[in-house]
Amino acid sequence: MGESMRGSRLGTTSYEVDSGEYAPRALTTYVCDQGHRITMPFSVEADEIPTTWPCACGATGMMLGAKPEAPAERKHVRTHWDMLLERRTIKDLEGILKERLEVIRAKAS
Repeated sequence: MGESMRGSRLGTTSYEVDSGEYAPRALTTYVCDQGHRITMPFSVEADEIPTTWPCACGATGMMLGAKPEAPAERKHVRTHWDMLLERRTIKDLEGILKERLEVIRAKAS
């Protein structure tokens, strides 16, 4: 082992001193549906503080005093039936069905 390494060990030992002032913080409390309280410190200078926070039980905690967010509107999912109705009317579909049933019945007899 070289002379430069004597007196210190290999690894992640930090020689930095942890004393000093922390940034100013504000405690924010969240409550989940199960009644659990979660307190998280955030910087006083934070631009945005989340209104929800995940709880250890798996539920989502709401910030005390925050209004619940309105659920985002879901986009209507177009089904095969919706796309079919864009191309044909019900009357057209009934006519096609009758034609195909006649073909199937003719083959069966």
